[in-house]
Parts: sequence; C-alpha cells; structure tokens
Amino acid sequence: MAQETGKRIGRPRALAASLPLAARKTLRKHGFAEAGVVTDWPTIVGPLLSAHSAPQRLAFPRGTRQDGTLHVLVSGPFSTELQHLEPVVIERINGYFGYRAVARLRLVQGVLPMPRPRRRRASGEDGPALDPVSEAELEKIEVPELRAALERLGKAVRARTAETDGGPKAGTTGTG
Repeated sequence: MAQETGKRIGRPRALAASLPLAARKTLRKHGFAEAGVVTDWPTIVGPLLSAHSAPQRLAFPRGTRQDGTLHVLVSGPFSTELQHLEPVVIERINGYFGYRAVARLRLVQGVLPMPRPRRRRASGEDGPALDPVSEAELEKIEVPELRAALERLGKAVRARTAETDGGPKAGTTGTG
C-alpha cells in the first residue's frame, strides 16, 4: 500500500522490491503494462532461455489488454530453439500474468547485451590481508566458524574495494 501511495515507510527496502515501481512509467512507454515481465524474465522462462533472450515490448490489439504479441530479442542461433518452445513460453508468461496476456511471440534476432562477467579467484588466492586492528579483533572471537566467516567477509570487502578503487588502499602492502 505504502509503495503505491508514495508514502515513506520507516525501513529500508531492497532495490529489487522498488524496481518495478520505479521503472513502471518507462516500461509502459515501451509497451510493457507490467514491469514484472522484464524484471522477472529469468523466473518466467528459466535461466537457459533468459540467457539467450530478452523481452523488448508487449503490443496489444487496439482497445484490449489481452492476446498481445510479445517482441523478444533472441541471439541468432537460439531463435530456432525458442520458436519450437513458443507454446511453452506463452503458457509460462500467461501463467505469470494470470490471464491470456500473450497470444504469440515475435522473435527478433539480434545481439543481446553481454552480462558483466564475475571475477573468480584462483583456488589458492585468498584475497587481500586484513589490517592488524581487524586481525586483533578477530582473535577475540571464540567461535571458530564465526571467526572464519568474518575473516572471509573482511577479505571479500577489501578485495571489492581494491577492484573499485583501482588498487589497494593507501598504507597497505596489497600482498596477501
């Protein structure tokens, strides 16, 4: 309720929960009555199909909000596969909406934007060392599992900070 009325609520919300509301106006302009078909595309069609396709716009016949055509951007060779799966995809989309919103798919071959690759550490790489103060604080923790988890978290935060800042923080050696 508070989300739709624009009233503030007293606690922070996840960005994913706010995205449909924030993107609604822009998505409607591009033919999407519901932002969910874009934001929940991987959930609707599954990880394999969503990796090779993306919804572009939803066009309805004049004067109605059902039996629409969903335009889907598909990577070249995968378009044949999606064409064969069209009845299943339409069923999943309509199940998501709760009514017969989509009657057909229009496949548009093209290049999908590449997802940003996640950097994986080599198995022996442990991340940047923690500073001496943090190490001393960790030693005070008596539960070994908690201590190890907090140490991993600290190293992950330092590694992420080093990536975004372009290197180790001033005053650190950057070795580890």
